[in-house]
Parts: sequence; C-alpha cells; structure tokens
Amino acid sequence: MTIRSLLLLIAALPCLLGCREDAGPEPLRVICEATFPPYEYHVQGAIDGIDPALCAIFAACLDRPLVVQDMAFDAVIPAVATGKADLAASGITVTEARARQVRFSAPYVEAAQVAVVPIESPARDLADLPGLRLGVQSGSTGDLFVTRAYGEPDRYKSVIEALNAVRMGKVEAAVVDRQPAQAFLAQTPGLRLLPRPVVREAYAFAIDPGNPRLAAQVDAILAHLRRAGLLGEVARRYLAANGGAAPTAPVDTADIRAAVAADPMLRAELARLAADPALDPPRRTLADAFRGLADTFRANFVDEGRWRYLAEGLRATLVISALATVLGLLIGFAVAVIRATHDMAGTLALPNALCRLYLTVIRGTPVVVQLLIIYFVIFGSQDVSKVFVAVVAFGLNSGAYVAEIVRGGIMAIDRGQNEAGRSLGLGHWRTMGFVILPQALRNVLPALGNEFIVLLKETSVAGYIALMDLTKAGDVIRSQTYTAFMPLLAVAALYLAIVSLFTWLLGRLERRLKRDA
Repeated sequence: MTIRSLLLLIAALPCLLGCREDAGPEPLRVICEATFPPYEYHVQGAIDGIDPALCAIFAACLDRPLVVQDMAFDAVIPAVATGKADLAASGITVTEARARQVRFSAPYVEAAQVAVVPIESPARDLADLPGLRLGVQSGSTGDLFVTRAYGEPDRYKSVIEALNAVRMGKVEAAVVDRQPAQAFLAQTPGLRLLPRPVVREAYAFAIDPGNPRLAAQVDAILAHLRRAGLLGEVARRYLAANGGAAPTAPVDTADIRAAVAADPMLRAELARLAADPALDPPRRTLADAFRGLADTFRANFVDEGRWRYLAEGLRATLVISALATVLGLLIGFAVAVIRATHDMAGTLALPNALCRLYLTVIRGTPVVVQLLIIYFVIFGSQDVSKVFVAVVAFGLNSGAYVAEIVRGGIMAIDRGQNEAGRSLGLGHWRTMGFVILPQALRNVLPALGNEFIVLLKETSVAGYIALMDLTKAGDVIRSQTYTAFMPLLAVAALYLAIVSLFTWLLGRLERRLKRDA
C-alpha cells in the first residue's frame, strides 16, 4: 500500500466507522435503571414502564427515534451530566446536588420513600428505625436520607436487591421508593410497609445540562399531557396492568402517543422552541472549567468528610486482599501438591479427582457469580460478616489459579531432584517439602505476584454484596455528588499506588533470592 493510499484510508476512516448517506434525525438517547417497576423494567426483551412510555411520547413529538438503555441507578446522573445520554428517566427525585449537575424537567409524579420490614419485625413506625440495620438502593434519595438521619446503610445496586436483603435477613429494614416496593410486596409474602412514608418527593426527568432546548421541549410536552389529563392516564394504565406489579406484556400507549404527537398547538410550540436562539447551548470559558474543578474536588472529598469513604474502602480492600491471598496460597499449594503427587507417583486418585472438579468449577465460573452464590445461597440464612464472605469467595477463586501456577513450577523441576532426595533417605513428602517446593516457589514467584495483583483488582466486585471496598467507596461518592471524574480518578490512583508498591517489594524479594541461590 502506498503512502497516498494509506492517507486516503485514514481520511475515510470516520465515515467508514460511523457515517451513513442518510443518517436521519439524531435518536433521543434515554437511560434508566430497568429494575424499578412500574416505572421501568424488562419485559419480553424490551424496556417498558411509565418512564419509557413518556419518553416514547417525547420522541414522537420531536420526530426522533427512541433509544432506551439500561444502566445502574448511581450512574445515570453522571452519564447525563457528561453528555452520554440526552435524558435519564428512572424515578429521579430533584435534589440540590443533582440540580448542580443536570437540568431537571418539571415534576411529573408524586412519590415517597417508605420503610419495608419483615412481617414479624417489632418495628411499627418510623420512630423504630434508629438502631436497625438498614438497606437502600445506592445513590437514591433513600440512601441520602438514611445516611444523614440514621448512619451508614447497606447499599445495594437496585431496589429489588435491597428488598431481597430484607427478605433474607441480611438487613432489618429497607428504605426504598413506594411504588416499586408495593409491586415487590404484591408478589413476595413475608414483608410489610411501615404506615408513614419516610419522606415525600416528586420525580422529574434529568436532562443533558448542555441542551436547554430539549429541557424546554420536554416541559412543553409534559404541560400538554397534564392539561389533557393524559399524564395520569399513562400511569393508570401501567398501575392497572397487573395490580401494581410488573406486567408480563408491554402496555399499549400508542393511541396516547399518536394523539399528542399530532396535536397542532403542541407542534407549533415545539417548532417555536426549536428556533429560539435563547435556547442555544451555553458557552463555557476556561475560567469556568477551573472553577468547576475546584468545586468538584471540594464536593467529592471535603464536604461531609467524603474522603472517609475512600479510607474505609481502602482498609477493607487491603484486608480482603491480604486474607484471601493467604487462603488462596494454602488452598493452591495443597491442591498443587496433591495433583503433582498423582502425576508423579500415581497415588491419591480420589483427592486428585476432587481437586480437578474444584479447578473446573472455580475456573469455569466468574468470580462475581461465586461471590453472590456464597453470600445469597450458601450463607443465605446466616448473618455473617461480608468481609468473611469476600475472603472466602476470593480465596477459593485465587486458590484455583495458584494451584496450577505452583503445579507448573513443581513439574518443571528436574526429576533428578526428586531422585536425589529419595537417595538421601527422604520420603516423598519430605522430598517435596524440602527439595522440590523451595525450588518451584523461586521459579513461580513472578507468577504468584501477578496473581496477587489480579486478586487485588478482582475485589472491586465486592460491592455487589453491599460491602464497602475501594471501588464501592468511589461509587458511593459518585452517587452522592453525581460526578464521575474525580471519584474514579482517586480510586484508580489508589489501586495504582498499591500495585506499584507491591511490584517494587516483589522485585526486591526476587533480587534477594537470586543472590542467595
């Protein structure tokens, strides 16, 4: 290929990747956390609910195709704030902190946070909540309220996970949104609501802060829906679909969508807004950017002492990593010796078969699935420490990889070493312990160090069981400040510092072993 051809290919690459002859109107990009019935949920391979139905009306009125994507709730505000989506529709309550990051539409529904407890719980009113172990959806207004009123709760990815934690006895109560809680209780016996709501609130759509025109258009459509009585009709159809629970089939609102999109007065209003120069995106200066960085740093690490989340998460990550490494080494060496003994001497057939089964299961399934099985299934009915669960899960997972690393080191040792040990009168196990393993350990030390680094980073999924590790700490800060850059940068920097320190220590140990060899 000539240089001219290469330059032409590079110039054409953007169009080859993303350009079309007739691209058509830009889609209305909507994100939501689709485990929140009746507002958004998965049904028959699609995302449906009150919020997606309203967004479909927005898209029809604006003559734009609709794209709805599922995303964790604590990420929807940062995603909209950074322009990854045009609009977030996920039962979002307007708060001062959120309003600093995104534009909000006019409120479209009244809502409340409620407390859910087991039927047999002695708690009868909100006055009984202090002192109870509480669960919340991470990043929700329930999370913010509980943190400030009662102390740190157990944070789960979704309302469903928080309610399941109450059902399984992992927490004593959950503070979540009322209608999703009612939908869950309609299908799950054994739980009840406390009579008074914890806090009353209203939902609104979060809109890209750089798109004031879309915010004005959404408000105009919502005002029309409210005047025509159609806003309540959309909600009624979803609430009546299955007694307040998630329907098993999509709810049809096509007639409402078509009627609103065809209304001549609304179309004239939307056309006026589309041409209004006052709604052009605001321009930001370099001074605004620097001022924004300073404000973001203060909000993420100084206000309300949020740096303590990182300190707590770092401590948990180091404890889990250290204890899981010890457990993984013990399991790994034991499995490696059993398998190597079977390979060399043909003995230990049954233990070898069990070890092979263990390796197959552990290496064939994701570590996050193993963590959830150990927490929700094996220890489902026991209130055990989350750190203990994490140590067991990550230790078992690491042990499988350590076993194969060590077994490879053992099998790489010359057979003459084993024969030399036996000729000196040492039995098989003493030869393995005093002759083979020390040499194998020196050879596999770099690989074992790499396994520790992998294990350290794997602990980042510990947040799935509401454990405050380092990554979860960054998520909690992000869910309270609704900014992604600085919390993620801080978490990445701490991981990098730990790995760099460990790599340096491992390098010194390797050099010392070489000198002593």
